[in-house]
Amino acid sequence: MNKRQRWFIAVFAVMGGAAVLFVVLPLATTVLGTSPANLWKTLTDGEVARSISTTFLAGAIATGAGLVMGIPLAYVLARYRFPAKGLVEAIVTLPVVIPHTAAGIALLMVFGSQGVLGSFFQRFGIFFVDRLAGIVVAMLFVGLPFLVSAAREAFAAVDIEMEKVALIDGANSWQAFLYVTLPQAWRGITTGAMMMWARGISEFGAVAILAYHPKIVPVLIFERFQGFGLSAARPVAVILILAVLAVFTGIRLLAALKQNGEKKDSSSS
Repeated sequence: MNKRQRWFIAVFAVMGGAAVLFVVLPLATTVLGTSPANLWKTLTDGEVARSISTTFLAGAIATGAGLVMGIPLAYVLARYRFPAKGLVEAIVTLPVVIPHTAAGIALLMVFGSQGVLGSFFQRFGIFFVDRLAGIVVAMLFVGLPFLVSAAREAFAAVDIEMEKVALIDGANSWQAFLYVTLPQAWRGITTGAMMMWARGISEFGAVAILAYHPKIVPVLIFERFQGFGLSAARPVAVILILAVLAVFTGIRLLAALKQNGEKKDSSSS
């Protein structure tokens, strides 16, 4: 390794380290600045417990709905060309760039009591404003682009010739998708689902406008910060940070174990 290469690596290592520090420092400061006693007191708070359960439940439902709708859309975008495909891709990514308070207003116009879908679902006793369903809709809206984008890339990376071989061998389109394409794209889809879930449970703006109640954790953090200051909001923020970290770590470990198992099976065969 010559001198120029060493300088190159050194500069990139320093800049990369600065990026990591930029992310880690605020999170570590927040977590380490909260005593275990205060954290436990907050965790056993009934309002906090209800908020956590509501947040995770809504996030799971939104992610499930996103998988049902997003996987077919991602597959179509990855495999087919059709008129206005670029427009569809742009529309799907719009929630990423729209301010989420504006997204909340837009969702309220559709799912509110006078909205097109809101008034329709009211006939069946389903309400969105200040309801769990409203939280799910807001999380679904802001998180769906992450799932679709990751799944589309995963499907695009699967060799289309393998699908054609399956069709030639007698499989129908559903079988080729379920037994050939999906198993090879699952890692990208899982990553997209994780990103969608994380984006959903961290959402504030759209949820606060459409369904302020029941309070999810980001709304509760904001309310306690506004009413009681940093000391009251910080333990709730720490609980959310640790919960998300635990879930992400667990999913990553399960994915790594499954990948290692697949490698052993392929090597033994």
